[in-house]
Amino acid sequence: MTADPDDLRLVEAMLFAATEPLEEAVIGSRLPEGADLQAILAALARHYEGRGVNLVRVAGKWAFRTAADLAPRLRVERAVTRRPSRAAVETLAIIAYHQPVTRAEIEEIRGVSLSRGALDTLLEAGWIRPGRRRKTPGRPVTWVTTDAFLEHFGLAGLEDLPGAEELKAAGLLDPRPASSIIRSKEDGAPLPESPDDEADQAEALGLPLEPEEADRSGED
Repeated sequence: MTADPDDLRLVEAMLFAATEPLEEAVIGSRLPEGADLQAILAALARHYEGRGVNLVRVAGKWAFRTAADLAPRLRVERAVTRRPSRAAVETLAIIAYHQPVTRAEIEEIRGVSLSRGALDTLLEAGWIRPGRRRKTPGRPVTWVTTDAFLEHFGLAGLEDLPGAEELKAAGLLDPRPASSIIRSKEDGAPLPESPDDEADQAEALGLPLEPEEADRSGED
């Protein structure tokens, strides 16, 4: 029994419009009584053989799929920009200003444990790399910035690293009070609030202060 042209067009339209593979029962429910669904599917499969789109059976259901041999030519690669977390930004700042620096030293400066995700993000971006191991017990690895870090931030060299005020303006220094994100290294309690939040936070992260900020912080 040959497939009726109108039935064939209907099934073709259903499969084309479907957002997921269709079961034979769903397809057959739209066909007139007596229609040969298997003949229709076989005819459609033959029609699309060797074309850019094929009719294939997927987990017992039917769907149009792009030809497998065209996959490499259809693949699209694009760079996806991910906003680094606050922990990653703080970690990057500490490495930039204190390199070479170990993980333990980063945690000591930040006052909190360092998640592996922060280093992974910076490694993936190509902004940091492992440095020489310290000649201390355990020989911990140190971390340093890369040329890609300098290129990304438009720096000729590490001597051009900005001060605390410039970091804040660029969004690399959290404008919130340092006491809300940095905990005391001695007892784990939040640091007391200060009228100069940016100076406090920069000091907690071990970043250099602008001269006037350093003067104000010394008045307390």
